[in-house]
Amino acid sequence: MSRRELIKRLIAGEKVERCGLWLGKPNVTTWPILHAYFKTQTEEEWRRKLNDDVRWIGPQSYKTEVYKHPSGLPMFDSGLDREKFGSVGPLAHCETVEQLEDYPWPDPDYLNFEPCLRDLRAAGEYYRLSGFWTCFFHNICDLFGMEEYLVKMYTNPDVVRAITDRVGNFYYEANERFFTAAGDMVDGFFFGNDFGTQQSLICGPDQFNEFILPWFVRFTEQGHRHGYQVVLHSCGSIHPVIDQLITSGVDCLHPLQALARDMDAVTLARDFKGRVAFMGGIDMQELLTNGTPAQVRAEVKRVKNILGPNLIVSPSHETILPNVPPQNIEALAHAVVE
Repeated sequence: MSRRELIKRLIAGEKVERCGLWLGKPNVTTWPILHAYFKTQTEEEWRRKLNDDVRWIGPQSYKTEVYKHPSGLPMFDSGLDREKFGSVGPLAHCETVEQLEDYPWPDPDYLNFEPCLRDLRAAGEYYRLSGFWTCFFHNICDLFGMEEYLVKMYTNPDVVRAITDRVGNFYYEANERFFTAAGDMVDGFFFGNDFGTQQSLICGPDQFNEFILPWFVRFTEQGHRHGYQVVLHSCGSIHPVIDQLITSGVDCLHPLQALARDMDAVTLARDFKGRVAFMGGIDMQELLTNGTPAQVRAEVKRVKNILGPNLIVSPSHETILPNVPPQNIEALAHAVVE
């Protein structure tokens, strides 16, 4: 059985002979450290050396190549540009739906998929995560500024709904075009919105249901309609809404932030095992950063026993930072197949 088929069956809830492995997406500053330790030259060589089962090849990874606006505008001219907009986003002061018309909304006609499609064609027999990152919640946080966004959910819900639909409709069309072009080169629609803090949801459950969940359902249905499994990324404590996410159709949850409230392996297994597959769960806040290889191996085995076999072992955040010792990444990878 290929690694690709193994992960497909694992996420589908079928019987598999072992847990899977995904090593996440190391930060650009981490790669020199990893290559020096593992004596590798390329990302693909490194993944093969550590027996990684998954490849994440999404169009937004190609940054300026994926969106080719004739004037050089980014996909979302957002509040992340603090020098340009200050502490709030460019739409912080919008109080009417009509004011949203002045913002330079992205146009799907400027999308370019070819670099991503090229790498999908060459991906080999590994499970392929793809699709636009579809971080509509984050984009709206940036466009308003997070505080302004959360306040406007109460004070101006019409504007919040309007901007949510603007952002959501762009991603829906972008994914529709990309999925049509990619076809069966993609296995899992992987998209991310961090709904949780260390303790609970960022917004109230009523606001989650009104402003966020409807578009999450639409994107999940879109992925399934194209024949893909749906893998949701959300950092933080999202335990209060996992049942709703499963009911909405999510097939696999990532990254299982182990030290966030109620996101530990025991609680997740008690409440949701058998209803959804898991990816992640190996704590990066403390263990992978400060622990020993022996402690990492022991934790991987413990989490496998609790959440497996329908588990893809992975760090509890996909971005491996340079403060994570490569010995601990090595220990994580080896423990998956021990």
